[in-house]
Amino acid sequence: MTPLSGTQYTLEAGDYRADIASVGASLRTLTFRGRDLVVPFQADEVRPGSRGVLLAPWPNRVVDGKYSFDGVDYVLPLTEPARQQALHGFVMWQEFTPVAQSQTEVTLATVIEPRREYPWRIFLETTFSLTAEGLTQSVRASNLSASAAPFGTGPHPYLVGGTSPLDEWTLELPASDVIEVTPDRLSPVALHAAADLDAERFDWREQRVLGEVKIDHAYTGLTRDADGMATVRVTDASGSGVAMTWDARCPWVQIHTADLPNGRQPNRVGLAVEPMTCAPDAFNDANYPFDTGLQVLQPGASLDAGWTITAI
Repeated sequence: MTPLSGTQYTLEAGDYRADIASVGASLRTLTFRGRDLVVPFQADEVRPGSRGVLLAPWPNRVVDGKYSFDGVDYVLPLTEPARQQALHGFVMWQEFTPVAQSQTEVTLATVIEPRREYPWRIFLETTFSLTAEGLTQSVRASNLSASAAPFGTGPHPYLVGGTSPLDEWTLELPASDVIEVTPDRLSPVALHAAADLDAERFDWREQRVLGEVKIDHAYTGLTRDADGMATVRVTDASGSGVAMTWDARCPWVQIHTADLPNGRQPNRVGLAVEPMTCAPDAFNDANYPFDTGLQVLQPGASLDAGWTITAI
């Protein structure tokens, strides 16, 4: 029988190994010399939450599940009922089918079919490529509809800094600005300089220990290297850990310390690092005085994005 997380695809290159599950095009495991770089889950279990999935046609939240586009109002299913939000798009529980496969690479595809709350057909293709330097995931979304479509995407891995608890890991996040959110529903309020909002909680441009801080916020104002790449690093006391790198096609990144309400377990098991092509609630772009990065795909047009995870 097919495992509960879908068809499995195993990639191996150098000291790396990755397992991809077809439901949600999920990164189920990624190891380096047997060390976990992402929080794994079992092949024959229902995937815990959003662990390792591809997010589309929007990442993060659409507030109240409501948005307007081209003069038409839409209401999305509230897939985060406790907060009354529409969370992470449609494809996280959708089956992806194989397009190409080798020992080091697999390409999976699916179609977002039109529906009342999102009346566009989007062809979505993602490739996982493993080399001796790490794992790269690339995504291409193509609008197969006759009208323009709002779109956003990103991944949802939980990075693992080491075998010690998350509180002992160090974080380096080269981002100057953060979105303030409401404490109850995590709805966007305003964009601030991280150092001005609460430097101890939100400013991680200099690497330091996470401690007991709780974060579930989107950042922008990313500092990039000469090649235009931004890199987040998570390490343990020994200096080993994991890095995630992406280019300017993802101007935003969500950081989440994986806190569960009411002390539920497993709590703070990894650090979610989610490069995004747009901000939370970008479908309501007109509500915000900053550039949310919302992409509007014209008929026949495509959007490309990608990111790489490597061991430190």
